[in-house]
Amino acid sequence: MSRQRDIGTDDERVRVRPSKRGSRPRTKQRPQHEDATEARVLAVDRGRYTLLTADGMRLAAMKARELGRGARNAVVVGDRVRVVGDTTGRPGSLARIVRVEDRTTALRRSAEDSEAAGVERVIVANADRLLIVTALADPPPRPRMVDRCLVAAFDAGMQPVLVLTKADLADAGPFLAQYAALEVPALVTSVVDGEVRGLDAVRELVTGHESVLVGHSGVGKSTLINALVPGAHRATGVVNVVTGRGRHTSSSAVALELPGGGWVIDTPGVRSFGLAHVGPDDLLRGFPDLAEVAAECPRGCDHEEDSPDCELDAWVARGDGGPAGEARLESFRRLLSSRTASAAAEF
Repeated sequence: MSRQRDIGTDDERVRVRPSKRGSRPRTKQRPQHEDATEARVLAVDRGRYTLLTADGMRLAAMKARELGRGARNAVVVGDRVRVVGDTTGRPGSLARIVRVEDRTTALRRSAEDSEAAGVERVIVANADRLLIVTALADPPPRPRMVDRCLVAAFDAGMQPVLVLTKADLADAGPFLAQYAALEVPALVTSVVDGEVRGLDAVRELVTGHESVLVGHSGVGKSTLINALVPGAHRATGVVNVVTGRGRHTSSSAVALELPGGGWVIDTPGVRSFGLAHVGPDDLLRGFPDLAEVAAECPRGCDHEEDSPDCELDAWVARGDGGPAGEARLESFRRLLSSRTASAAAEF
């Protein structure tokens, strides 16, 4: 009969499993990666990033785990990043993004449906101009979409520009009259016999800058991109003559270098542009004259038309804003109300 082990007396037979953790406490310090290579994000596709280094090398990369997940930690087109690992750019090589540099601007929108409602997402970083492309016909212009893009531009600290296409189908005057008080630059283009008329003005405006193009599918964004960047080969689509809706021809944002210097970023055709993250004071950044007056408003004033004791109303009543003051305030409040308007009906 075998003798049972007595744990209390047969200590010499007990084997203590060594701990997987070392005796040294874990440190919260992260490597500084002082030798990391600087690069620009050109495109993002399912967790893989196309980068361009300062010396012109194109890399494929992934995001390091320590950068975190979620919308707040997203790496987007236009970001300046630091990468380590295999930075040779050889086929099959994969670098690792370890740091995102501070952004000068961030174009954002909020989700407006499903359980992600209200989640703020950065679409593009470090661009200084937002080109809002809209057709004058086929499909017809949608002023509320333009208004919401203007709000996003003012919030981001970007210069908005209206780019009206298909001017051969409709007069641009009535549409532009709605935005005259905003003093937003506007360019008018058309395509005749395969040639983009008005392209020189667009090229002059974007050269030397980092510009984002946004607009509905079918308005002519890809046509402009292909004309500005020969060899870009952005797919162009057709518009359904019954619904006025275009086929989405761009599935993700991509940055393209301009021959004369600067960058243009093509974005997918937008269907919604949530603005839940934008407050009245954020929008006022696009109206320096009104912001100076609004500083005298009572605390908590939302500057809406029915806001009690809003100094903006008194400013207009006194005539301090001159002939354009009332129109400026009306335009500001129209954009202010567009933040909460239903996007689904307009996109």
